[in-house]
Amino acid sequence: MAGLATTFGSGAMTSSISELRDTDCIFVIGSNTSENHPIIGLEVMEGVRHGKTKLIVADPRRIRMVDFASLWLRQKPGTDVALLNGLLNIIILENLVDTEFIAGRTEGFEEVKKLVAEYTPETTSRITGVPVDDLKEAARLYAKSPKACILFAMGITQHTTGTDNVMAIANLAMATGHVGKEGSGVCPLRGQNNVQGACDMGALPNVLPGYQPVTDAAARAKLEQAWGTSLPDKPGLTLMEMMAAAEHGKVRGMYIMGEEPAINDPNSTHVRAALKKLDFLVVQNIFLGETGKYADVVLPGASFAEKDGTFTNTERRIQRVRQAIPALGQCKPDWVITSGIASRMGYPMNYRHPSEIMEEIAGVTPIYGGVHYDRLDKSGLQWPCRSREDAGTKYLHKDSFSRGKGKFMPVAYKEAFELPDAEYPIIFSTGRILYHWHGGTMSRQSKGLAEIAPEAMVEISPVDAAKLKLADGDIAELASRRGKIQAKVKVTDESPDGVAFMTFHFTEAPANLLTVDALDPVAKIPELKVCAIKMEKVWAKPASGE
Repeated sequence: MAGLATTFGSGAMTSSISELRDTDCIFVIGSNTSENHPIIGLEVMEGVRHGKTKLIVADPRRIRMVDFASLWLRQKPGTDVALLNGLLNIIILENLVDTEFIAGRTEGFEEVKKLVAEYTPETTSRITGVPVDDLKEAARLYAKSPKACILFAMGITQHTTGTDNVMAIANLAMATGHVGKEGSGVCPLRGQNNVQGACDMGALPNVLPGYQPVTDAAARAKLEQAWGTSLPDKPGLTLMEMMAAAEHGKVRGMYIMGEEPAINDPNSTHVRAALKKLDFLVVQNIFLGETGKYADVVLPGASFAEKDGTFTNTERRIQRVRQAIPALGQCKPDWVITSGIASRMGYPMNYRHPSEIMEEIAGVTPIYGGVHYDRLDKSGLQWPCRSREDAGTKYLHKDSFSRGKGKFMPVAYKEAFELPDAEYPIIFSTGRILYHWHGGTMSRQSKGLAEIAPEAMVEISPVDAAKLKLADGDIAELASRRGKIQAKVKVTDESPDGVAFMTFHFTEAPANLLTVDALDPVAKIPELKVCAIKMEKVWAKPASGE
């Protein structure tokens, strides 16, 4: 989420989840909220049911959230920048911008205004496929609402233009003054239960804990003194850069904790080749998984129910996790494993309990400065929480942005890296369903979930099914320039014509064998949401009675 971080600071959700029930307008884009973030989806639905909140959904697929929406914008996959620029064009032309907010809180608006002038409603409609009248209605509804939030997820970020997508969202929010006040904001919905906390703690290649840049000499000096060691002054590699380096022999060892790149990463044939080429691979997880099969050493981690600690959720809330059952078998909490390895490598880590680690975090991470275990017994704390007297922060950027003034960033629409052609005529997109999570390493261990959703399905529209002579229950082969898989066909109006959708939960039909590993040039996030495939029938479901 580099674009959001450039504009607003950390890239975190600027609002709180509770605000979604009491806002006037919610604009969901690139988020299948009810499937991927069901609790937040319920909050949105409650706001709509109570009659206060108007919902706009922008999604190529007819997701469940559409049933609660006042307006559905069915844009073509990969055209989000054009859509967002087109909405801002209408808002500017109809004098719906917040001139006071722009003048007092931002800079660079004129450059964006000049660029989006090219995205007339007619031009935007031609690029995105969204009717002009719907574009105008959406722009007016969002801009005129006293309070409005934008919710987005990996449907926005997992593109070669992901950073541009996020910047365009930030432009829209700032132009209308829908940030920095209660009930308004930009809300990137994190994809995992503690990914926010991991980022907060420096699990990114370019920052130290609390989003302090590794290039900041003062920040490094403070942490070097606290930890008694030297720290690098240059950013490291992102995930996909690591895999490419491993495949080319430039990275020879890897330690993978709680992640499943052999299933989850794009163009996974190359990922698996990279894992095989490593001299030494350590995998730490609660189940073996596909990636664990390539490991030289497997370390059994403990699940959330077997350990004490904290998770930081998508609204920046740090919450206690308490051990509910004894650790099973030989598994240990991750902090115990990490401390033990560090100590054996000559750097003693003698923590006795996670609360001691939290005390250290508070001492070196300004945004966590007031976070202590004795303050987390009830509902937790939202950072920034800088001292014991600080009650935490419900919403961000009340008086100023992290960089001072919010920076408008002009971003032009660019096509996806790989578009359909005569040989590969179908757009392929991936996502998740409610009943499974990511590579299925955990959720497929559940008998109940496996009974509800036992196998991979490829969703196509009735029009495409007729063209391809496919029916519900048939088995189709899907092929891209990178690989082939087989999956059961589901014919549904949820998918637009020309688009095939699959989850990536099933090792038997690993969708990421097909996806492209082209990267966003800034955030280095791969384009998991758009690539080109072809499909053909390999087995027909017998007709009833046969």
